[in-house]
Amino acid sequence: MQGFSLNPSNTHPTVNDPLAGHTPVLEKRDWIAGLEKGLSIIEAFDDQFPRLTASQAGARCGLTRTAARRYLLTLAHLGYVGTDGKLFWLTPRILRLGHAYLESARLPRLVQPFLQRIAGGTQEVAYLGVLDGGDTVYIARSGAHRHMNTGYMLGSRVQAQVTAAGSAILAAMGETASDAWIAQHTLRTYTPYTISSPEQLRSELARVRRQGWALSEQQMELNYRGIAVPLLDRNNDVHGAISITMPINQEVAEDAVKRVLPVLQDAARVMRPLI
Repeated sequence: MQGFSLNPSNTHPTVNDPLAGHTPVLEKRDWIAGLEKGLSIIEAFDDQFPRLTASQAGARCGLTRTAARRYLLTLAHLGYVGTDGKLFWLTPRILRLGHAYLESARLPRLVQPFLQRIAGGTQEVAYLGVLDGGDTVYIARSGAHRHMNTGYMLGSRVQAQVTAAGSAILAAMGETASDAWIAQHTLRTYTPYTISSPEQLRSELARVRRQGWALSEQQMELNYRGIAVPLLDRNNDVHGAISITMPINQEVAEDAVKRVLPVLQDAARVMRPLI
């Protein structure tokens, strides 16, 4: 997602994505508040709130009930939202927005053949993850024979610090940027092994930064581990991470790392001049 910042004379908040590359200044005359509010209505729906009244949607977006209802009715007219007159919900048409990204974005298309090779060489599921706000978002994957129907689906979002890909990206961003990320996000706990302390996370990211790769075990789900390396360009800027997620079973971490890390590192090294 392209980041942006507003002219300092504006009162609107500044939004920046450290992975977005060039961040243009948005002048006040170019700001379309209605577009921002419409998108915020779409983002109000999630797994905890799959159906919302206009009042609930407005409360989640900082809008009045009347304003939220107008946006919802417009989205319903366009086919992006369904309604029974009281409740509203997203329709499958909303997937067109994400599909447009997957079809047009250069990075997933560039990485996909390499994910195929990683999966073939390790017999595991390989992923491309990027950072979006507080989450790792998986924008490409390649299944292996044993686990074709498991793992993250395209578009899956998981809080960054509990994934190997997220840890690899945060570490590669540098200490200043990763500290800022930690300060801005609440670290949720998913299992007894989740790193949910800011101090512990800083220490873990420092370790990942030194070694150049990340290992995450049972932080999101018990009996699963992830191994990841950052995707860097020739200027050492990070664009995402390639990773493998696998059941732990009886394989110790050291053996898993020896088995899959060289494959990930080779792929990242070959892609570096291409990104």
